[in-house]
Amino acid sequence: MDHGNTTADFILLGLFNHTTAHQILFGIVLAVMISSLTGNGLMVLLIHWDPRLHTPMYFLLSQLSLMDMMLVCTTVPNMVAAYLTGNKSISLSGCGLQMFLIPTLGGGECFLLSAMSYDRYVAVCHPLRYATLMNWPLCLRMALGSWFLGAADGIMQAAVTLSFPFCNRHEIDHFFCEAPTLVRLACSDTSAFAYAMYICCVLMLLIPLSLILMSYSLILAAVLHMRSTEARKKACATCSSHLAVVGLFYGAAIFTYVRPTSYRSANHDKVVSAFYAIFTPMLNPVIYSLRNSEVKGALSK
Repeated sequence: MDHGNTTADFILLGLFNHTTAHQILFGIVLAVMISSLTGNGLMVLLIHWDPRLHTPMYFLLSQLSLMDMMLVCTTVPNMVAAYLTGNKSISLSGCGLQMFLIPTLGGGECFLLSAMSYDRYVAVCHPLRYATLMNWPLCLRMALGSWFLGAADGIMQAAVTLSFPFCNRHEIDHFFCEAPTLVRLACSDTSAFAYAMYICCVLMLLIPLSLILMSYSLILAAVLHMRSTEARKKACATCSSHLAVVGLFYGAAIFTYVRPTSYRSANHDKVVSAFYAIFTPMLNPVIYSLRNSEVKGALSK
């Protein structure tokens, strides 16, 4: 195909068409978006307002809620506007912004979840040294490091992807701009970048996941040696919430980014992307609020 104008808008084909079943699904997604923004916004406000929640664990949780809110705002409003107005085009700059923000927030969550697992490890295995080992300067460095590493990945993906010349067909079979999807539209050889991006995604997922699994292996060993039933229940309740969030996020992310290209399909990518970009952010505040007595107490107050 001939090289197209790289400044031309892209067309996002979206997630839904205008059948009755898809209109119902669209309504569900809209309700999920509102619930996600409300739940995560409420978590941020509770942690900010209640002095009892001014601890490293809840500070990291507020950063997770902030990332989830931004992730939902990056993908869903544009999809909703395109579905309601019929205008599915997105500018090159808008597409680049999405390609920067989604890896930034997704990669940031990977590292943030590993920081949260370290926090739980220190709280369960070294409770008397918690204030020393999990001090505020370290907590702030963990949060800033998560944002920085995610942003570095986002800048790299967006800059390299937009440097390729794109063919005349600017239709993207997705509901947001994502580097692996746009690379397929390029008119030049992208195999080296695709391979490098695959390795980068694997490392950004598996390194934090390895740290999380190591932390929870040590936590499990410590819990099994606890003599107090009450202490064991409290540790399990706190850690099971975090493990549920880790399982939801990493399960969808690994299925999306770690699969070989030969096993990928546009429909599978859209469904799994909808799960981690729309539904998981709604579940996070629900999981933490329902399983956490301190959050429920702050909400009641």
